[in-house]
Amino acid sequence: MSDALTIRKLIDRISSGDIRIPAFQRNFVWEPDQVAFLLDSIYKGFPIGTIILWKTDTRLKAEKRMGYFTLPEPQKDYPVNYVLDGQQRLTSLFSVFQTDLDPESDEWVDVYFDMLAQETVQESLFVALEVTEVDVKRHFPVKTLFDTVAYRKATSTFSDEKLERLDDLQARFKEYLVPNEVFESDDRNKVAIVFERINRAGTDLNVFELLSAWSWSEEFDLVEKFSTLQDAIADHGFDDLGDDRDLQLRICAGVISGETTPKRILELNGEEIREKFPIIERGILGALDFLSREANVKHYKMLPFPGILVPLSVFFATEKVEGLNYTEKQKHMLLRWFWRSLFSRRFSADVNERQALDIVEMKKLADDENHKFKLPRAELKIDFAKDTFSTANANSRVLILLLSSDNAYSFLSGAKVDPDKVLKKASKHEFHHIFPQKYLQTLGADERSINVLANICFLTRADNNTIRAKAPSEYLARLDPKKKSEYLASAYCPADTESKNYGDFINARVELLVARAQELMA
Repeated sequence: MSDALTIRKLIDRISSGDIRIPAFQRNFVWEPDQVAFLLDSIYKGFPIGTIILWKTDTRLKAEKRMGYFTLPEPQKDYPVNYVLDGQQRLTSLFSVFQTDLDPESDEWVDVYFDMLAQETVQESLFVALEVTEVDVKRHFPVKTLFDTVAYRKATSTFSDEKLERLDDLQARFKEYLVPNEVFESDDRNKVAIVFERINRAGTDLNVFELLSAWSWSEEFDLVEKFSTLQDAIADHGFDDLGDDRDLQLRICAGVISGETTPKRILELNGEEIREKFPIIERGILGALDFLSREANVKHYKMLPFPGILVPLSVFFATEKVEGLNYTEKQKHMLLRWFWRSLFSRRFSADVNERQALDIVEMKKLADDENHKFKLPRAELKIDFAKDTFSTANANSRVLILLLSSDNAYSFLSGAKVDPDKVLKKASKHEFHHIFPQKYLQTLGADERSINVLANICFLTRADNNTIRAKAPSEYLARLDPKKKSEYLASAYCPADTESKNYGDFINARVELLVARAQELMA
């Protein structure tokens, strides 16, 4: 443990460029109210935790701002001290009290001491306010506490009673000591381990953040790379993939090494990722484009098993700047693999091993369109008659993709279903019961049997409102006989749906859904 530091000393060291934020740290995320609460803890003498610094002679080129402020270059030679723990607290204190730098964003809000607030142990005496909210007779600007001239000016009009309270306020902050600990090493792997363990003790550090710490280099910031990639991913309609950092890392590991185990991910280094990142990027975008174009997967949320993206990205990972143009044979093989993987729930368990096996096959197929791909078995592990529907579960998403694999029409209006819009919404309002819930409830059916996958289809909200609690024998009678068979077939429903009871309908529709699944897997 190093000597504790006063807040003034910490501010001076940051302002001189001595204490800095490494690129692998998270961004500053505290809200102004959290900053005010921190100041209240200091005012009341509560501990705010230890600051941990990494002292090194090796200067990093990839650094972050101190919140909204860009730090100056160090005013002295090395070493410098990078913040390993306490970034949010340290950035808050610096942002409140420093007076030399202007924020690079108008998001920063100053904090004030409420002179009229009643002192209690629990309630905070500090508030974050916009300039227009400040009452100068009540709110004292905390930022003046360490600036003698500004403090004297700010207190010049107050009564002795208020001045005495403000002097006490200033003394408490000047005397407060922040404990700090310094870790000295030029071995970056050791630093990464320390960083990882610190974060495990507090907020969980996910694999992506750990690898960001592990693999930073002088000119490469993994987080920044993926942030840039996010824009391209969003253009493909897969915005939410940008939040799944661990899946992105699996793709990195899959492309680089052919394995996706946590051990292999943590063995990756910055040089590998930096060298391969353009290839990885083409792989991800190529996979997303293929899923959208050939399999009608229009949104990341509708991927039943996101792990399927890893082998597919490996197939499209190429050094060709224009990307990999697949042949008709390759397309057919990829689609068979895709559907077999979905219907067999291939990536619901033993994911690392199965991804590794498929990666080997994907590389061979990319090199040779005639490669005899070792496909998963054509197994159907989804029970359309028993599994219940919810857009949040994988089996339901498989059903949705099956239904969108061909043209689909809403029963009454004949409106053609647009899978792009439907799947992007991923809303339960786009999917409805063929035998309506209320109708089945009048027959005494239980909720589970009503909501089975085989009773779900695409249906516009308008058509569903028209159907309401009507039996299929009633609402299907309204259809043009010339169109009825076409609409029912598009939803994989038996042509005589209106004449069947619920049990017979479910059995008949299951047969049609299974037949379509087998067709897609063939």
